[in-house]
Amino acid sequence: MADKTDEATETAAGAPADGQAAGGRAPSRRSLLGWGGAGLALGAVAAGGTAAALRAGNDVQPAGADATAGAAVAFHGPHQAGIATAVQDRLHFAAFDVTTDDRDELIALLKEWTKAAARMTAGDAVGDGAVGGLAEAPPDDTGEALGLPPSRLTLTFGIGPTLFEKDGKDRFGIKDRRPEALIDLPQFPGDNLDKSRSGGDLCVQACADDPQVAVHAIRNLARIGFGKIAIRWSQLGFGKTSSTTPDAQTPRNMMGFKDGTRNIAGTDTAALDKHVWVGEGDEKGKGGWMAGGSYLVARRIRMHIETWDRTSLKEQEDIFGRNKGEGAPVGRKNERDEPHLKSMLPTAHVRLAHPESNGGIRILRRGYSFTDGTDGLGRLDAGLFFLAYQRDVRHGFVPLQQKLSQNDALNEYIQHVGSAVFAVPPGVRKADDWWGRELFA
Repeated sequence: MADKTDEATETAAGAPADGQAAGGRAPSRRSLLGWGGAGLALGAVAAGGTAAALRAGNDVQPAGADATAGAAVAFHGPHQAGIATAVQDRLHFAAFDVTTDDRDELIALLKEWTKAAARMTAGDAVGDGAVGGLAEAPPDDTGEALGLPPSRLTLTFGIGPTLFEKDGKDRFGIKDRRPEALIDLPQFPGDNLDKSRSGGDLCVQACADDPQVAVHAIRNLARIGFGKIAIRWSQLGFGKTSSTTPDAQTPRNMMGFKDGTRNIAGTDTAALDKHVWVGEGDEKGKGGWMAGGSYLVARRIRMHIETWDRTSLKEQEDIFGRNKGEGAPVGRKNERDEPHLKSMLPTAHVRLAHPESNGGIRILRRGYSFTDGTDGLGRLDAGLFFLAYQRDVRHGFVPLQQKLSQNDALNEYIQHVGSAVFAVPPGVRKADDWWGRELFA
């Protein structure tokens, strides 16, 4: 799948199956891994929470197009899908630790992951499928998505700083290829980061219109990687909180407000080229392999829901700089009216985050709401799983968050509790290409 934003790209939606179907075939290598791999997959689902499904349907949809129920989004192209793609309703995000020290094993895994991703986004089963194989061996596909349409599944792959170097060790001979833009994020005022919900060597963002489709994808990738990777943390999300289709209704976050009205559109190629996609000349030499890719910041932001729910409507609207009903900026009538920033409080979220207040900085947001039960005090563990794509983290998220973390009135009601940053390579252009090839070439 690729972010095919007004560009003529290849739209091959899948790759050939790994083996022959049904009777008389030899078991695949993955089948011989045994139930240990299945156990890891089940653990991945348990770590994320609940689910609901995927499969079939051959209608391939350009990645920048709006939602079409059950359609498949093109996998191949110059950019990865799941960035400028019209935002789906459900998310399963997973960060992985690489447990092997063998470079060749890691490359083989990335090739196998890419092949599986191409099949799942087309609505096909992984490998030789979930049924019809040897009764004595686990099937290649976990099977919970049988009979379901692709549901616009996108799988977006990223590489964390620790894959390049960890504890002073050049793990895979790629230390010198770490892009300068892939920085370790600074500590921001108010951060209370949980290490068990932060970082990661690799990540996969699975977005779909059906939660079981997204969970199925992460579960299969975890199973394929058994013995080479392990889930570090994962997050389920629902109810997209931002949109890459500005003509559509802007979603509301868990505080009941529309936030992200002025997000970059998935069809705005000029804005994407300027603010999201890494340019050919951005990092010559060691970082040149990132051309056509992007940088992802993932932040788990917990909302103090009970405190917010006791706050007056007037104060809520002053904090955001929008009215709660229509979502219009202060003093304006309609949601998409140009905001008059000086009419807002100096601490209003919209005023502080607006490009005019930040030298024209823009990021592409793909946030999701989350609700993970309650804590030990009976408070709702809920909030925003913030995902932001940009051309350079140093000139995107970092200066924005530095300003917001110090001045935003919203900080009284939120806290950043998880954090990670990843380099998201360019797209997979053809069937024999694979995630991360440019880095390891």
